[in-house]
Amino acid sequence: MANAAPRPAASPDSNLPDSNLPGDPLIEALRALLGERLSTARAVREHHGKDSSFHAMEAPDAVAFAESTEEVSAIVKLCAEHGRPVIPFGTGTSLEGQVQATKGGICIDVSAMQQILEVNESDLDCRVQAGVTRKALNTHLRDTGLFFPIDPGADASLGGMAATSASGTNAVRYGTMRDNVMGLTVVLADGRVIRTGGRARKSSAGYDLTRLFVGSEGTLGVITEVQLRLFGIPEAMTAAVCSFETLSGAVDTVILTIQSGIPVARIELLDEHQIDAVNRYAKLDLPVKPTLFFEFHGTESWAREQAEMVGEIAEGYGGSNFEWATKQEDRNRLWQARHNAWYANLALKPGAMGWATDVCVPISRLAECILETRKDIDESGVLAPIVGHVGDGNFHLTFVLDPNDPDDMKKAEGVNERMVMRALAMGGTCTGEHGVGSSKMKFLQAEHGDSVSVMRQVKLALDPQNLMNPGKILTV
Repeated sequence: MANAAPRPAASPDSNLPDSNLPGDPLIEALRALLGERLSTARAVREHHGKDSSFHAMEAPDAVAFAESTEEVSAIVKLCAEHGRPVIPFGTGTSLEGQVQATKGGICIDVSAMQQILEVNESDLDCRVQAGVTRKALNTHLRDTGLFFPIDPGADASLGGMAATSASGTNAVRYGTMRDNVMGLTVVLADGRVIRTGGRARKSSAGYDLTRLFVGSEGTLGVITEVQLRLFGIPEAMTAAVCSFETLSGAVDTVILTIQSGIPVARIELLDEHQIDAVNRYAKLDLPVKPTLFFEFHGTESWAREQAEMVGEIAEGYGGSNFEWATKQEDRNRLWQARHNAWYANLALKPGAMGWATDVCVPISRLAECILETRKDIDESGVLAPIVGHVGDGNFHLTFVLDPNDPDDMKKAEGVNERMVMRALAMGGTCTGEHGVGSSKMKFLQAEHGDSVSVMRQVKLALDPQNLMNPGKILTV
């Protein structure tokens, strides 16, 4: 989801008490390798034992702060020798329990791996270490006239974004990480380092290992470098907001816009509950109705023409006049309000716990899926605003729950399960961009059937000891 709360950068703190038993041979070997960049401090371990989801913290035995592919390889080799799990960690903004140390082990924090290794302006590509965040990359690219468009909201690490196959608000035009990762450097479970893909725009040479590791969530190896596609910064970027009398009118506008082939850069849906939350939090005064946020990229004339075509479609489905945001500061304010939807939702119920979940369906079934889900939410009595990157059929719920009310959680679990099974029945998926982690494992069999056994064979072939982020995606 694009509005997850970012986590602060972690750093080792040797002043905190060591909570591990003395004499652990793996810990001693890692300390000899890393010195103070290995931490067994309780606070550091607890920080790395939880992502931005509602899942309970499960701390690793120690946290290793790596600075290079070679160090990651050395750490993984030691873990393999001692039969201990490895859990990769970037910024901790994942949403489905991807970083919890379900079986203990060593967390490898790559946040210090922040080198932008090369930018090839003529070929529109770059290579970065896994700890580089998307905002840091775009700041570096600012003077080149290029940018990296994948925007999951949180300032996630690019290695983590590749590991979860993240996407976000720009996916309708620019695709997901799976479409924009050209190659990877990966440390395998035995410590071997491999490089997949390359800089060529196409290849038919052998198995596509890059796509195998994109979305693997650290269960097949540790991603340490990423080769990425870049894009030219558009001449014009124009944003607009349009409210609707009905949720179906808003969704039908999206469907016809996509079917008409209009290359909109972003289309975001916020239902009336989400708009109310955003208004309160960001001090906006948007009508409390189902609303679409748009962004158009291109030349001045082409962006204007796209907007006019979408405006005509929206009017036919009961949309109000567009409210324009052409200045950069106005566009930034609008999209920041959208990205802060996570915080806005939590503010609706002070002290609440947030649970973000998502599904994705074929665009022709989007209206049906959203409307049935909204009805289910209302009948269940839970608080769950809807927001979505609806241009590609992906939408999210944020359940806002009372942590002291087990019945609240039970109701949310029921809504979530029915939403997922509804999406699967429509030919969709249990997760469009959050990933599986530990929380959506039970839906994988329903979605993929016998293919799960093939996934398990791949997992065991690359990780026979089941040491790479165990307890995620599938059981072994």
